[in-house]
Amino acid sequence: MTQEAILEIARNTLMVTLKLSMPILLVGMIVGVLISILQAITQIQEVTLTFVPKLLAIMATLLLILPWMLSTLIAFFNQSFLQIPNITR
Repeated sequence: MTQEAILEIARNTLMVTLKLSMPILLVGMIVGVLISILQAITQIQEVTLTFVPKLLAIMATLLLILPWMLSTLIAFFNQSFLQIPNITR
């Protein structure tokens, strides 16, 4: 196994990880910013107020994108398993 092959596997793994985590992180960030703006406008400084909306938004996002996430992971694993003979030479 060459160094280039190892770096390619690591790069593909990181790209799939970023691809799968980005929608969830973006939704959490957007909801957090919106709640922070709402808190600044109303001057309600309750820390727990941000937790429930973010949790609900992230759960809804997971339910919506779960089929896409699963198909992406399955494609990645299929591609990885098909490369095993080429890597072990």
